[in-house]
Amino acid sequence: MEHTTPAPADRYANLDKEKQAASRVTVIGMVLDAILGLFKMVVGTLFHSHALVVDGIHSFTDVASDLMVLGVMRISRQAPDEDHPYGHQRIETFGTLLMGSLLIAVGAALAWENVQRLFTDDLTFTPGWPVLVVALLSVVGKEWIFRYTRKVGEEIRSDLIIANAWHSRTDAFSSGIVVLSTIGAMLGYLWLDTLAAVVVAGIIIHVGWSFGWSSIKELVDTGLSVEDTERLLAIASDIDGVRDVHELRSRRMGDDILLDVHLVVRPDVSVSEGHQVGMRVVGAMRKELDNIRDINFHIDAEDDESYHPTSALMPSRKIIQKAINQITPEAPTGNRMHLHYLKNKVHLELFLDGSEGDFDSAKLRTQLSEFTWFGSLRVWQTAD
Repeated sequence: MEHTTPAPADRYANLDKEKQAASRVTVIGMVLDAILGLFKMVVGTLFHSHALVVDGIHSFTDVASDLMVLGVMRISRQAPDEDHPYGHQRIETFGTLLMGSLLIAVGAALAWENVQRLFTDDLTFTPGWPVLVVALLSVVGKEWIFRYTRKVGEEIRSDLIIANAWHSRTDAFSSGIVVLSTIGAMLGYLWLDTLAAVVVAGIIIHVGWSFGWSSIKELVDTGLSVEDTERLLAIASDIDGVRDVHELRSRRMGDDILLDVHLVVRPDVSVSEGHQVGMRVVGAMRKELDNIRDINFHIDAEDDESYHPTSALMPSRKIIQKAINQITPEAPTGNRMHLHYLKNKVHLELFLDGSEGDFDSAKLRTQLSEFTWFGSLRVWQTAD
Protein backbone atom coordinates (compact mmCIF):
# COMPACT_ATOMS: atom_id res chain seq x y z
CA MET A 1 0.00 0.00 0.00
CA GLU A 2 1.41 3.34 -1.02
CA HIS A 3 0.12 6.79 -0.18
CA THR A 4 1.31 10.34 -0.80
CA THR A 5 0.53 13.04 1.74
CA PRO A 6 0.78 16.44 0.05
CA ALA A 7 1.58 19.68 1.79
CA PRO A 8 -1.15 21.28 3.92
CA ALA A 9 -3.78 23.21 1.98
CA ASP A 10 -2.39 26.59 3.08
CA ARG A 11 1.15 25.78 1.88
CA TYR A 12 0.75 27.96 -1.23
CA ALA A 13 -1.55 30.59 0.28
CA ASN A 14 1.27 33.09 0.82
CA LEU A 15 2.95 32.78 -2.58
CA ASP A 16 1.67 36.16 -3.79
CA LYS A 17 2.82 37.88 -0.61
CA GLU A 18 6.22 36.21 -0.90
CA LYS A 19 6.59 37.33 -4.52
CA GLN A 20 5.64 40.88 -3.56
CA ALA A 21 8.14 40.95 -0.68
CA ALA A 22 10.89 39.55 -2.91
CA SER A 23 10.13 42.00 -5.72
CA ARG A 24 10.01 44.99 -3.37
CA VAL A 25 13.37 44.34 -1.72
CA THR A 26 14.99 43.52 -5.08
CA VAL A 27 13.73 46.72 -6.74
CA ILE A 28 14.97 48.80 -3.79
CA GLY A 29 18.37 47.14 -4.05
CA MET A 30 18.45 47.60 -7.84
CA VAL A 31 17.76 51.35 -7.60
CA LEU A 32 20.46 51.70 -4.93
CA ASP A 33 22.93 49.73 -7.07
CA ALA A 34 22.26 51.88 -10.12
CA ILE A 35 22.72 55.16 -8.21
CA LEU A 36 25.90 53.97 -6.46
CA GLY A 37 27.32 52.51 -9.67
CA LEU A 38 26.83 55.78 -11.53
CA PHE A 39 28.36 57.88 -8.74
CA LYS A 40 31.35 55.54 -8.40
CA MET A 41 32.19 55.60 -12.09
CA VAL A 42 31.80 59.37 -12.42
CA VAL A 43 33.72 60.24 -9.22
CA GLY A 44 36.35 57.59 -9.90
CA THR A 45 36.98 59.00 -13.38
CA LEU A 46 37.08 62.64 -12.25
CA PHE A 47 39.29 62.05 -9.18
CA HIS A 48 41.73 59.48 -10.58
CA SER A 49 40.58 56.29 -8.82
CA HIS A 50 40.73 53.21 -11.00
CA ALA A 51 39.60 51.10 -8.02
CA LEU A 52 36.40 53.12 -7.64
CA VAL A 53 35.64 52.80 -11.36
CA VAL A 54 36.01 49.01 -11.11
CA ASP A 55 33.83 49.07 -8.00
CA GLY A 56 31.21 50.96 -9.99
CA ILE A 57 31.27 48.23 -12.63
CA HIS A 58 30.78 45.74 -9.81
CA SER A 59 27.69 47.68 -8.69
CA PHE A 60 26.22 47.44 -12.19
CA THR A 61 26.66 43.66 -12.07
CA ASP A 62 24.37 43.84 -9.02
CA VAL A 63 21.80 45.64 -11.18
CA ALA A 64 22.00 42.81 -13.73
CA SER A 65 21.61 40.18 -11.00
CA ASP A 66 18.63 42.07 -9.54
CA LEU A 67 16.89 41.97 -12.91
CA MET A 68 17.51 38.23 -13.10
CA VAL A 69 16.15 37.73 -9.57
CA LEU A 70 12.94 39.60 -10.44
CA GLY A 71 12.31 37.35 -13.41
CA VAL A 72 13.16 34.12 -11.62
CA MET A 73 11.06 34.92 -8.53
CA ARG A 74 8.02 35.73 -10.69
CA ILE A 75 8.17 32.25 -12.21
CA SER A 76 9.40 30.14 -9.30
CA ARG A 77 6.80 31.33 -6.76
CA GLN A 78 3.84 29.99 -8.75
CA ALA A 79 1.61 27.26 -7.40
CA PRO A 80 1.89 23.75 -8.92
CA ASP A 81 0.14 23.16 -12.23
CA GLU A 82 -0.38 20.28 -14.65
CA ASP A 83 3.07 20.62 -16.20
CA HIS A 84 4.81 21.14 -12.84
CA PRO A 85 2.87 19.15 -10.22
CA TYR A 86 5.71 19.53 -7.70
CA GLY A 87 5.86 23.30 -8.13
CA HIS A 88 8.43 25.62 -9.73
CA GLN A 89 11.04 25.90 -6.99
CA ARG A 90 13.75 24.30 -9.12
CA ILE A 91 13.68 27.43 -11.29
CA GLU A 92 14.73 29.37 -8.21
CA THR A 93 17.46 26.82 -7.59
CA PHE A 94 18.72 27.30 -11.14
CA GLY A 95 18.65 31.07 -10.61
CA THR A 96 20.71 30.63 -7.43
CA LEU A 97 23.22 28.60 -9.48
CA LEU A 98 23.47 31.43 -12.01
CA MET A 99 23.90 33.89 -9.16
CA GLY A 100 26.73 31.82 -7.69
CA SER A 101 28.36 31.58 -11.13
CA LEU A 102 28.14 35.36 -11.52
CA LEU A 103 29.80 35.88 -8.13
CA ILE A 104 32.62 33.51 -9.09
CA ALA A 105 33.11 35.30 -12.41
CA VAL A 106 33.15 38.76 -10.80
CA GLY A 107 35.49 37.61 -8.02
CA ALA A 108 37.86 35.97 -10.50
CA ALA A 109 37.92 39.08 -12.70
CA LEU A 110 38.66 41.35 -9.73
CA ALA A 111 41.32 38.98 -8.43
CA TRP A 112 43.07 38.75 -11.82
CA GLU A 113 43.01 42.49 -12.35
CA ASN A 114 44.41 43.26 -8.91
CA VAL A 115 47.06 40.55 -9.13
CA GLN A 116 48.25 42.19 -12.33
CA ARG A 117 48.27 45.57 -10.61
CA LEU A 118 50.51 44.14 -7.89
CA PHE A 119 53.24 43.61 -10.48
CA THR A 120 52.91 46.89 -12.34
CA ASP A 121 53.85 50.44 -11.56
CA ASP A 122 50.52 51.79 -12.75
CA LEU A 123 49.38 52.91 -9.27
CA THR A 124 51.29 56.20 -9.12
CA PHE A 125 48.33 58.59 -8.81
CA THR A 126 46.75 59.81 -5.59
CA PRO A 127 42.93 59.76 -5.54
CA GLY A 128 41.00 62.77 -4.28
CA TRP A 129 39.00 62.90 -1.06
CA PRO A 130 35.58 62.55 -2.85
CA VAL A 131 36.61 58.98 -3.66
CA LEU A 132 36.81 58.22 0.05
CA VAL A 133 33.38 59.79 0.69
CA VAL A 134 31.63 57.86 -2.10
CA ALA A 135 33.28 54.59 -1.05
CA LEU A 136 32.18 55.07 2.56
CA LEU A 137 28.61 55.84 1.44
CA SER A 138 28.68 52.66 -0.64
CA VAL A 139 29.82 50.55 2.32
CA VAL A 140 27.00 51.89 4.50
CA GLY A 141 24.34 51.61 1.78
CA LYS A 142 25.30 48.11 0.65
CA GLU A 143 25.58 46.82 4.21
CA TRP A 144 22.06 48.13 4.89
CA ILE A 145 20.59 46.55 1.75
CA PHE A 146 22.42 43.30 2.57
CA ARG A 147 20.79 43.04 6.00
CA TYR A 148 17.37 44.04 4.68
CA THR A 149 17.52 41.59 1.76
CA ARG A 150 18.80 38.71 3.89
CA LYS A 151 15.99 39.25 6.41
CA VAL A 152 13.36 39.08 3.65
CA GLY A 153 15.04 36.01 2.13
CA GLU A 154 14.98 34.17 5.45
CA GLU A 155 11.34 35.13 6.06
CA ILE A 156 10.17 33.74 2.71
CA ARG A 157 12.75 30.90 2.77
CA SER A 158 14.34 31.86 -0.55
CA ASP A 159 17.93 30.82 -1.23
CA LEU A 160 17.95 33.06 -4.29
CA ILE A 161 17.08 36.21 -2.31
CA ILE A 162 19.66 35.29 0.35
CA ALA A 163 22.26 34.75 -2.39
CA ASN A 164 21.39 38.16 -3.82
CA ALA A 165 21.87 39.65 -0.36
CA TRP A 166 25.38 38.21 -0.19
CA HIS A 167 26.04 39.55 -3.65
CA SER A 168 25.21 43.00 -2.24
CA ARG A 169 27.63 42.44 0.61
CA THR A 170 30.43 41.65 -1.85
CA ASP A 171 29.89 45.14 -3.23
CA ALA A 172 30.22 46.49 0.31
CA PHE A 173 33.47 44.50 0.64
CA SER A 174 34.85 45.91 -2.59
CA SER A 175 33.86 49.43 -1.53
CA GLY A 176 35.67 48.81 1.74
CA ILE A 177 38.72 47.92 -0.30
CA VAL A 178 38.40 51.24 -2.10
CA VAL A 179 38.35 52.98 1.29
CA LEU A 180 41.55 51.18 2.27
CA SER A 181 43.14 51.82 -1.10
CA THR A 182 42.34 55.52 -0.89
CA ILE A 183 43.76 55.83 2.63
CA GLY A 184 46.76 53.75 1.60
CA ALA A 185 47.36 55.88 -1.49
CA MET A 186 47.16 59.07 0.57
CA LEU A 187 49.74 57.62 2.99
CA GLY A 188 51.93 56.29 0.20
CA TYR A 189 51.19 52.55 0.65
CA LEU A 190 49.59 51.85 -2.72
CA TRP A 191 50.26 48.10 -2.58
CA LEU A 192 47.98 47.67 0.49
CA ASP A 193 44.89 48.43 -1.57
CA THR A 194 45.74 45.92 -4.26
CA LEU A 195 46.60 43.12 -1.83
CA ALA A 196 43.36 43.60 0.10
CA ALA A 197 41.41 43.65 -3.17
CA VAL A 198 42.78 40.21 -4.04
CA VAL A 199 41.75 38.87 -0.61
CA VAL A 200 38.21 40.23 -0.94
CA ALA A 201 37.98 38.84 -4.47
CA GLY A 202 38.75 35.44 -2.97
CA ILE A 203 35.91 35.93 -0.48
CA ILE A 204 33.55 36.77 -3.37
CA ILE A 205 34.60 33.58 -5.16
CA HIS A 206 34.05 31.54 -1.98
CA VAL A 207 30.53 32.92 -1.48
CA GLY A 208 29.68 32.23 -5.12
CA TRP A 209 31.03 28.68 -4.88
CA SER A 210 28.96 27.99 -1.74
CA PHE A 211 25.70 29.01 -3.39
CA GLY A 212 26.56 27.35 -6.69
CA TRP A 213 27.56 24.06 -5.08
CA SER A 214 24.44 23.90 -2.88
CA SER A 215 22.30 24.47 -5.98
CA ILE A 216 24.09 21.74 -7.92
CA LYS A 217 23.53 19.29 -5.06
CA GLU A 218 19.81 20.07 -5.08
CA LEU A 219 19.54 19.76 -8.87
CA VAL A 220 21.07 16.26 -8.74
CA ASP A 221 18.65 15.27 -5.92
CA THR A 222 21.14 15.09 -3.06
CA GLY A 223 19.33 13.81 0.04
CA LEU A 224 19.16 15.16 3.57
CA SER A 225 22.16 15.06 5.84
CA VAL A 226 22.94 11.86 7.73
CA GLU A 227 21.90 13.56 10.98
CA ASP A 228 18.47 14.62 9.67
CA THR A 229 17.88 11.21 8.09
CA GLU A 230 18.68 9.42 11.35
CA ARG A 231 16.35 11.77 13.25
CA LEU A 232 13.46 10.96 10.90
CA LEU A 233 14.18 7.22 11.06
CA ALA A 234 14.15 7.33 14.87
CA ILE A 235 10.87 9.26 14.91
CA ALA A 236 9.16 6.81 12.56
CA SER A 237 10.47 3.80 14.48
CA ASP A 238 8.95 5.11 17.71
CA ILE A 239 5.42 5.27 16.27
CA ASP A 240 3.06 2.61 17.65
CA GLY A 241 2.43 -0.05 15.01
CA VAL A 242 5.71 0.42 13.10
CA ARG A 243 7.87 -2.68 13.18
CA ASP A 244 10.67 -1.42 10.97
CA VAL A 245 11.56 1.52 8.74
CA HIS A 246 13.68 1.27 5.62
CA GLU A 247 14.28 2.91 2.25
CA LEU A 248 13.95 6.44 3.62
CA ARG A 249 14.83 8.55 0.59
CA SER A 250 14.82 12.33 0.45
CA ARG A 251 15.43 15.19 -1.95
CA ARG A 252 15.00 18.92 -1.92
CA MET A 253 13.04 21.30 -4.09
CA GLY A 254 13.96 24.82 -3.07
CA ASP A 255 13.54 24.91 0.69
CA ASP A 256 10.98 22.08 0.60
CA ILE A 257 11.76 18.45 1.41
CA LEU A 258 10.24 15.48 -0.43
CA LEU A 259 10.34 12.06 1.29
CA ASP A 260 9.75 8.42 0.34
CA VAL A 261 9.65 5.89 3.17
CA HIS A 262 8.77 2.20 3.60
CA LEU A 263 7.08 1.21 6.87
CA VAL A 264 6.82 -2.40 8.01
CA VAL A 265 3.66 -3.22 9.99
CA ARG A 266 2.10 -6.43 11.27
CA PRO A 267 1.03 -8.56 8.28
CA ASP A 268 -2.46 -9.18 9.66
CA VAL A 269 -3.55 -5.56 10.11
CA SER A 270 -6.24 -4.10 7.88
CA VAL A 271 -5.50 -1.71 5.03
CA SER A 272 -7.09 1.16 6.95
CA GLU A 273 -5.06 0.44 10.10
CA GLY A 274 -1.84 0.32 8.08
CA HIS A 275 -2.75 3.63 6.48
CA GLN A 276 -3.46 5.17 9.89
CA VAL A 277 -0.04 4.05 11.13
CA GLY A 278 1.47 5.79 8.12
CA MET A 279 -0.45 9.00 8.83
CA ARG A 280 0.88 9.05 12.40
CA VAL A 281 4.41 8.78 11.01
CA VAL A 282 3.69 11.66 8.62
CA GLY A 283 2.43 13.87 11.45
CA ALA A 284 5.47 13.16 13.62
CA MET A 285 7.94 13.80 10.78
CA ARG A 286 6.30 17.11 9.85
CA LYS A 287 6.39 18.17 13.48
CA GLU A 288 10.14 17.57 13.50
CA LEU A 289 10.88 19.30 10.15
CA ASP A 290 8.23 21.84 9.21
CA ASN A 291 9.50 22.29 5.64
CA ILE A 292 8.62 18.72 4.62
CA ARG A 293 6.16 19.14 1.76
CA ASP A 294 5.26 15.68 0.39
CA ILE A 295 5.70 12.32 2.15
CA ASN A 296 5.13 9.22 0.06
CA PHE A 297 4.85 6.26 2.45
CA HIS A 298 4.67 2.62 1.46
CA ILE A 299 3.20 0.09 3.90
CA ASP A 300 4.99 -3.28 3.90
CA ALA A 301 3.75 -6.44 5.57
CA GLU A 302 7.29 -7.79 5.69
CA ASP A 303 10.86 -6.54 5.51
CA ASP A 304 11.56 -6.86 1.78
CA GLU A 305 15.14 -5.66 2.25
CA SER A 306 16.17 -8.96 3.90
CA TYR A 307 15.03 -11.14 0.98
CA HIS A 308 13.38 -10.86 -2.39
CA PRO A 309 9.99 -9.13 -2.19
CA THR A 310 6.83 -11.05 -2.95
CA SER A 311 6.67 -11.88 -6.64
CA ALA A 312 4.14 -10.16 -8.88
CA LEU A 313 3.43 -13.64 -10.34
CA MET A 314 1.69 -14.79 -7.17
CA PRO A 315 -1.96 -15.80 -7.81
CA SER A 316 -4.68 -13.18 -7.47
CA ARG A 317 -7.76 -13.45 -5.25
CA LYS A 318 -9.86 -14.54 -8.24
CA ILE A 319 -7.53 -17.43 -9.07
CA ILE A 320 -7.29 -18.56 -5.44
CA GLN A 321 -11.07 -18.40 -5.02
CA LYS A 322 -11.53 -20.53 -8.13
CA ALA A 323 -9.08 -23.14 -6.83
CA ILE A 324 -10.84 -23.30 -3.46
CA ASN A 325 -14.31 -23.61 -5.04
CA GLN A 326 -13.12 -26.55 -7.14
CA ILE A 327 -12.02 -28.32 -3.97
CA THR A 328 -14.81 -27.21 -1.63
CA PRO A 329 -17.75 -25.50 -3.35
CA GLU A 330 -19.25 -24.46 -0.02
CA ALA A 331 -16.21 -22.42 0.97
CA PRO A 332 -16.90 -18.74 1.82
CA THR A 333 -16.24 -16.08 -0.81
CA GLY A 334 -15.59 -12.35 -1.13
CA ASN A 335 -14.75 -10.40 2.01
CA ARG A 336 -15.08 -13.57 4.11
CA MET A 337 -11.69 -14.70 2.78
CA HIS A 338 -8.55 -12.78 3.80
CA LEU A 339 -5.26 -13.27 1.94
CA HIS A 340 -1.79 -12.52 3.30
CA TYR A 341 1.10 -12.53 0.83
CA LEU A 342 4.26 -13.19 2.83
CA LYS A 343 7.64 -14.51 1.68
CA ASN A 344 6.19 -15.61 -1.66
CA LYS A 345 3.50 -17.70 0.01
CA VAL A 346 -0.23 -17.08 0.40
CA HIS A 347 -1.67 -17.49 3.89
CA LEU A 348 -5.46 -17.80 3.92
CA GLU A 349 -8.05 -16.96 6.53
CA LEU A 350 -11.66 -18.14 6.04
CA PHE A 351 -14.53 -16.84 8.15
CA LEU A 352 -17.57 -19.11 8.61
CA ASP A 353 -20.83 -18.68 10.42
CA GLY A 354 -22.95 -21.32 12.09
CA SER A 355 -25.34 -21.71 9.15
CA GLU A 356 -22.65 -23.28 6.98
CA GLY A 357 -22.57 -26.45 9.08
CA ASP A 358 -19.59 -28.72 9.07
CA PHE A 359 -16.73 -27.52 6.92
CA ASP A 360 -13.92 -29.89 6.00
CA SER A 361 -10.95 -27.60 6.54
CA ALA A 362 -8.50 -30.54 6.69
CA LYS A 363 -9.46 -31.62 3.17
CA LEU A 364 -9.05 -28.07 1.87
CA ARG A 365 -5.71 -27.66 3.60
CA THR A 366 -4.39 -30.98 2.22
CA GLN A 367 -5.32 -30.23 -1.37
CA LEU A 368 -4.17 -26.61 -1.26
CA SER A 369 -0.75 -27.78 -0.06
CA GLU A 370 -0.19 -29.16 -3.57
CA PHE A 371 0.09 -25.59 -4.84
CA THR A 372 3.57 -24.09 -4.62
CA TRP A 373 2.16 -20.76 -3.49
CA PHE A 374 0.22 -22.18 -0.51
CA GLY A 375 1.49 -21.16 2.92
CA SER A 376 -1.16 -21.86 5.57
CA LEU A 377 -4.90 -21.96 6.23
CA ARG A 378 -6.81 -20.72 9.24
CA VAL A 379 -10.56 -21.15 9.58
CA TRP A 380 -12.64 -19.01 11.92
CA GLN A 381 -16.22 -20.00 12.78
CA THR A 382 -18.71 -17.98 14.75
CA ALA A 383 -21.65 -19.24 16.71
CA ASP A 384 -25.19 -18.90 15.36
